[in-house]
Amino acid sequence: MSTAAPAPLPPAPLFPAPRVRRAREEDADALAGLSRPFVHSGALRERPVSLYATRAGDFLVAQTSGGRIDGCVGVRAYPSGPGEHSGPAGVLYNFCVAAHSQGRGVGAALLRAALADARARSLVALFAATTGEGGLFLRYGFTPSAALPAPRSWTESLDPRRNARVLARLL
Repeated sequence: MSTAAPAPLPPAPLFPAPRVRRAREEDADALAGLSRPFVHSGALRERPVSLYATRAGDFLVAQTSGGRIDGCVGVRAYPSGPGEHSGPAGVLYNFCVAAHSQGRGVGAALLRAALADARARSLVALFAATTGEGGLFLRYGFTPSAALPAPRSWTESLDPRRNARVLARLL
């Protein structure tokens, strides 16, 4: 007979985990609408609805049981260039969660799915540019990218006026 106390169970989540799926072309309007408040705040760059439609395959979306899209993140692959990392890298972009769903695990679910997607695509690193604190990225192993060169074509496209911080994670 064991006298050891059983290990406590982890607390039950307060909110149901969102369903994360690949975006479809018909999600373009919802993605643009979800992104709009973040564009207005300066956290995201404005993108036309047509971009969301043509790059739907880049996006992962968090969808409620009622079908509403409450979050999204784009994962774009870049081949390595001269003097860059040792394989294809990915860039996370247009990462946003609706205000009413923030703090409910939606961003974490999207980031876990993006990491899994990047590994499945044999990417060697993921990069993100953030104008915020980047706390979620840091909790998932991202670090300032000074030691790891990001895809040059992507870094050259960043607007220096936004003063974004580039973070990286090896996979």
